[in-house]
Amino acid sequence: SVVDQVSVEAAQPHLDLDRLLGRRHDMSYKVYYEDVKVGDEIPSFVKQTDFMHWNRYAAVNDEFVYIHMDDESGRNGGNAQGAFGMGNLRWAYLHNMLREWAGDEADMKEMSVQYRAINQKHDVLTCTGKITEKKTEGGENLVRLDINVVNQDGKATTPGYAVIALPSRG
Repeated sequence: SVVDQVSVEAAQPHLDLDRLLGRRHDMSYKVYYEDVKVGDEIPSFVKQTDFMHWNRYAAVNDEFVYIHMDDESGRNGGNAQGAFGMGNLRWAYLHNMLREWAGDEADMKEMSVQYRAINQKHDVLTCTGKITEKKTEGGENLVRLDINVVNQDGKATTPGYAVIALPSRG
């Protein structure tokens, strides 16, 4: 069939942007408990949002809500700029940041955030994390991080925390 004849190379992007920008997506990478300290900042995770991102998220989560898809509905919902992003999408961005940093061997134990600002179309959202505590409890090596999603204006939109169990070198 025609589908069978399509080359895999044709489906590949022309540029490997992750490689060019030095981004890691190697989930086998391990962060060990012994290698982190209170005050360490973890690598950020950045996304610019728009209808395409919101529609993709809505499709995966069956979350088609008009205020997130239609400008008139967004304005009727109280946002003068129109449609606005889903809070749970920012939750997912934070989860992506934590998973990319911690790798496969880590276990996310807790995560809690507050949604304090609307995510407008074309906002550049930067997820941040900073280790605020380390402890061993119940046989697990736990780190607590303050996390947030900050927009391009420097406004904190989604403050919270996460607790991650990291593997040990020992």
